[in-house]
Amino acid sequence: MKKFLDQDFILETETAKKLYHEFAANLPIIDYHCHIDPKEIATDKKFKNITQIWLYGDHYKWRALRANGVSENNITGNASDWEKFENWSATVPYTLRNPLYHWTHLELKKTFDIDKILSPSTAKEVWEACNEKLNTPDYSCKNLIRKANVEVIGTTDDPADSLEYHKTIKDSGFETKVVPSWRPDKAMAVDNAKEYNLYIDKLATVSDLEINSFSDLLVALQKRHDFFAEMGCKASDHGLEQFFATEYTNNEIAKIFEKIRKGTDLKEEEILKFKAAMLYEFAVLDHSKNWVQQYHVGAIRNNNSGMFDKLGADTGYDSIADKLVAEDMSKFLNRLATEEKLTKTILYNLNPAHNEVYATMIGNFQDGITAGKIQWGSGWWFLDQKDGMEKQINTLSNLGLLSRFVGMLTDSRSFLSYSRHEYFRRILCNLIGNDVEKGLIPYNEELLKEIVQGICYYNAKNYFNF
Repeated sequence: MKKFLDQDFILETETAKKLYHEFAANLPIIDYHCHIDPKEIATDKKFKNITQIWLYGDHYKWRALRANGVSENNITGNASDWEKFENWSATVPYTLRNPLYHWTHLELKKTFDIDKILSPSTAKEVWEACNEKLNTPDYSCKNLIRKANVEVIGTTDDPADSLEYHKTIKDSGFETKVVPSWRPDKAMAVDNAKEYNLYIDKLATVSDLEINSFSDLLVALQKRHDFFAEMGCKASDHGLEQFFATEYTNNEIAKIFEKIRKGTDLKEEEILKFKAAMLYEFAVLDHSKNWVQQYHVGAIRNNNSGMFDKLGADTGYDSIADKLVAEDMSKFLNRLATEEKLTKTILYNLNPAHNEVYATMIGNFQDGITAGKIQWGSGWWFLDQKDGMEKQINTLSNLGLLSRFVGMLTDSRSFLSYSRHEYFRRILCNLIGNDVEKGLIPYNEELLKEIVQGICYYNAKNYFNF
């Protein structure tokens, strides 16, 4: 019987072990997309206890706690940090075969050097051991990043953000590069006229412009886009339920913007046209600076309206959508390619039924110049677990070039999530190593080293020009 979480965790063959331990394990991490708060890095925040760094804001864990019958008061409510941790410790045994079980114990081992299995019987011991370390300078945010060997962090930032904390981090001389990523979703969120106008007013203030027309909006966005570039931004990110490619005229979009600025809610067709126009304009901006544009597609959000009213967004009430994506995705990418305005692009799907759709779509728009210009991103959100990653790797191998893949990202709000890069690297090396031992691919050490290290580190470094 193999021991749980030993040094060869997930690695099933000698070749897999060699690929991971000799070629992948010690590479730096490029976490090119996450939701870490740059203020916490800039202030080198210290967490008082394991609950604050582990359970605050982690909707993955919140969903598991709710499924295990834990009251909301012990999840997001007024219960003490110890009570919340105690409930999580009692839930962990029931997450067996859920990725949370692996992530929990990887994070304890990798960050705190704790090998114990978390359960009610070990909760107090683990709580005290983690808290003792967290209350030392070695476990501040910056030192946690150093401990994880992170070279680059790409945060997620709204065009109206000041980016003041990115400047503070840069001026501090912190050796990890922390760069903003342009996330302009609110600039196209015209589903609610009142909320949209509040956002446009905020954008107008930070841009020092009046935004009364669609052309004014484009000028303001260009100004903010330029500012993000000055602050080191190299990528955009977009969270979409679907792609938008409804045909429109510039005159229609001008009138639609004028209508919503007067506070009038739009009709469904007007919303689709406006979102299609904005998605195109964002892509043109990114192409002008050779940024990487990322599209996270396929979540249906805030399904539980009662809990949304109580807790707000990003609290664990989102799931996988099942809208068809291929036609509008193709139309959107094709327009950009035809006009020679298609920049480097990463597509992430949340619905695993679309794996082959995405894996084949990227092949339609490679330019024959930039290796891996159009990427199918790693398993995301509900799919960033062992089975989801293996399916993504295998499908990409079958239908594209795995060797050009830019690899893993955390997409996380937690400073403990860097172990997901280790998780991914072990899974990748295991798949390749097993193929070697089955005689499906030859054992060419130099080629295997180049491919493994490329996927784990170098491809992303070169792709984003870090």
